[in-house]
Amino acid sequence: MYLNFAWRYFKAKKSANAINIIAWVTTGVIAFATCCQVLVMSVYNGFEDLVKSLYSSFYTDLKVIPVTGKTFFLDLDKINQLKKINQIKSISFIAEEKALLQNGDFQSVVQLKGVDENFTKVSGVPAKMIKGNFDLGTASHPLLVVGSGIQNASGIILSNAYGQEDIALILPKSNVTDNDPLQSLSEGIVKPSGVFSIQQEFDNAYALTNIDFVKQQTGLKQNEFTAAEIKLKKTEEAPSAAIAIKKILGNSFSVQNKYQQNANLYSTMATEKWVIYAVLTLILIIAAFNMISALTMLVLEKKQDIAILQSMGATKIQIKKIFLSEGLLLGSIGTIIGVFTATLICYLQVKFKLIKLQGGSFLIDYFPVKFIAQDFVIVILTAMTIVLLASWLPSTKAANQPLELK
Repeated sequence: MYLNFAWRYFKAKKSANAINIIAWVTTGVIAFATCCQVLVMSVYNGFEDLVKSLYSSFYTDLKVIPVTGKTFFLDLDKINQLKKINQIKSISFIAEEKALLQNGDFQSVVQLKGVDENFTKVSGVPAKMIKGNFDLGTASHPLLVVGSGIQNASGIILSNAYGQEDIALILPKSNVTDNDPLQSLSEGIVKPSGVFSIQQEFDNAYALTNIDFVKQQTGLKQNEFTAAEIKLKKTEEAPSAAIAIKKILGNSFSVQNKYQQNANLYSTMATEKWVIYAVLTLILIIAAFNMISALTMLVLEKKQDIAILQSMGATKIQIKKIFLSEGLLLGSIGTIIGVFTATLICYLQVKFKLIKLQGGSFLIDYFPVKFIAQDFVIVILTAMTIVLLASWLPSTKAANQPLELK
C-alpha cells in the first residue's frame, strides 16, 4: 500500500515543476555516485589482483624467519618433520644478505639471495626469465641471476658472442671478531647467467645465486639459514600449515603468509580503496540534501491529501511510511540505474578493453576490472541508508501535519 502511494506521487504531475526537477536531479545524482563507487572499487580490485599476481611470483605461500636475529639453525630432524607436514609440497632454504656488486666501473648494492635446488619448486622467479637461463651454478663455479633493473644499472651484458664476464660480489662475514674491517668482508667472483623481470621493486634490488656460495662467503654454518620458503599443495591451507610449522619449530620462529610478507603494500592498497569510496559517498550525502528538499516540497504539495488520509483514520506512522517509501523509491531507482550502468561499463571493459592506460610502460595497456559481490552490497546498503536518513525528516513532518480540512 505504501509503495503504491509513493509510486502515484512519483508519477503524478505536481503544481510546481521544480518538485519534479529536484526529484529527477536527486535520482540522477544517486545514480552517478553509485555508478562511480562501483566503477572505482572494481578497478581497484582489478589492480589489486594484478599486483598480487606479480608479487606472488616472488613471495611464496609461506615464509619462515627467526623472530630475533638474522639467521636460525635447523637440524636434519626438524627439517624432516617439516617435510612430513601434509599441506607442504616443497621447502627451499635461503641464505640472504646485502652485497656490493662490482662490474668494471659499475657498482650496485643488491639483495643477494642464495637458494637451494628446491627454489624452482616454490618460487615463480624461474618462470619470469627474460634473458639467459635460471642457472645458479655451484659453490666453486657460482652463477648469478639478476633483476632487469640491476642489469641496466650495472652494465651486465649477456651474450654468447662475448662470453660471460666476471662480476665481483663483496659480502659481510658473520661472527667475525677481528678489529680489521677488511677481515669482515669477503669477495667472490661470479658470472651472470640470466635476467628476470617481475616488478620494479624486485628487478632493481634482487640477485640470486646458489646457497652454498653465499654460505661460503658469509661464513654461515651448514645448518644455518636466514629463511625457509614453502610451497603448499593448496594455497587456502596456509593457516593450518602455519600452525603445524609453529608446533614443530616453536615460538622463536615467525611463519608469514604472502600478505604478511608485504603487509604495507596490501594495507596501503586497501586504505586507498576505502578512502576513495568515502569521498564518493560525500556525493550521496549531497544528493540527500536534494532529496530532503524534494520531499519537503512534496509534503507541502500534498497537505490536503494528508488531511484526507488522517480523516479516514490513517495514523501518523502510516503517513510517515508513505513518505519514507517515496524517498526509498527515489533512492532505489537511482541506485539501480547507477549499479546497472557501472556493471555494463565494467563488462564492456572486461570484454573489449575500451579504456586504455596511458604511458605504455605498464604490463597491461588497459584498466583491469574485477567484480566482488561484497562491493555491490556495500554500495547499495550505503546508498539506501543515506536515502532513508534523508527521508526521515520530511516524512516526520508529514506525519505531524495538523488535521485541516477546508
